[in-house]
Amino acid sequence: MHCLYILYSKTVDKYYVGESHNVEERILKHNEHAYKGSFSKIANDWELCLKLALDTSSDAIYLEKFIKRMKSKVFIEKIISNPDILLDILLKKKK
Repeated sequence: MHCLYILYSKTVDKYYVGESHNVEERILKHNEHAYKGSFSKIANDWELCLKLALDTSSDAIYLEKFIKRMKSKVFIEKIISNPDILLDILLKKKK
């Protein structure tokens, strides 16, 4: 099982969107700056805002890219308050 996740950093007031099969380990790595070229290196206080379990890694990657293409903090906050939006996006993709 794969998960889409959204992290938030209070110090930089930014969100980070990613996908992984082990979200807890991934958060630790983001906060330890294990990904040197990653956007997440700008902070070390990333906290989990949303974790959405999906059937396939391709669904998680599709949603991650979809959210990143939107380039919208408002959109991310809407997703956090209503994760069903993401399931609707997947349904439209599969039609």
